[in-house]
Amino acid sequence: MNCDWIKENAALYVYEELPDDQRHEFEQHVERCAECKRELAAVNEFKVTMAAVSPAEPSPNLLAGARMKLQEALETASQSHGWSRFAFDFAGWLTQVKLSPALTVALLIFGFGAGTMATYSYLIGRGAGPSGTVAGVNQPNEAAIAGIRNIVQEPNSNKVQINYDTLTPAQKEGSLDDPAIQQLLLFAARNNTNSGNRIDAVSLLVQKPEDSKVREALVYALRYDKNVGVRLKALEALRPYVKEDVRVRDAMLEALMGDANPGVRAQALGVVKNVRQDASVRAVLMQLADKDTNVFIKNESKRLLAQTPEMD
Repeated sequence: MNCDWIKENAALYVYEELPDDQRHEFEQHVERCAECKRELAAVNEFKVTMAAVSPAEPSPNLLAGARMKLQEALETASQSHGWSRFAFDFAGWLTQVKLSPALTVALLIFGFGAGTMATYSYLIGRGAGPSGTVAGVNQPNEAAIAGIRNIVQEPNSNKVQINYDTLTPAQKEGSLDDPAIQQLLLFAARNNTNSGNRIDAVSLLVQKPEDSKVREALVYALRYDKNVGVRLKALEALRPYVKEDVRVRDAMLEALMGDANPGVRAQALGVVKNVRQDASVRAVLMQLADKDTNVFIKNESKRLLAQTPEMD
């Protein structure tokens, strides 16, 4: 056993991955070799430093975007063509790990950090009460929400009831002014696979479009939701803000130019006509008037341009 072998396996020793016989030889060598003792101390210090680093909590926007992309990928993924695609050369992988100390350390650090983060998310998501049962969640942790099952608003009331799934089913009741209710509605509007729930969520969120987070969710729904009803509700709620909010204006122009539904395009055109003096709106209208395949959109764009004074 030489010094090179000690340096290559120091990380395995620190993380207690060496077999007992090799571990004994490792310790005997380190006791006699000052250089290897310094190497081991450095690896130990590195382990302590990494253990003290708190894992970063992903932002709700990142989670929402990732879940939406995953949902789209699952819907468009092709079926598996046999088990051969999952073949994995385990022995070859072990050989690579053995010959690559840096890879070994990286894998160990990654596993440690991922395990810590998963445990933290699990405990936060469960919120166990004193009797061991799952307690009610005052502020839902979006990372622990699996999906929204249904949304019900009491007639003639501001009270909303939302049933949602975490690791176990949970329920939250409160008014539309409750931040926890708003957070669940925002989650449902962006992520839920049930289009009926997304429509319910957007129908409630449109009552508070002045809120920046709600408006952002409505813009997202107008741009990316696959359900026409959801896009139309979001478009109508955003109508009053097309003049003051550039993000809303851009979303309307995107819908006007690229939405697959003619009704959504027509509604968007009816909204942007009130800001047709804007240079970006004028440019889009000129493009549509020149070569759009939809006769109504093309003719209406020409009419709006003819009624718009020329810019100096």
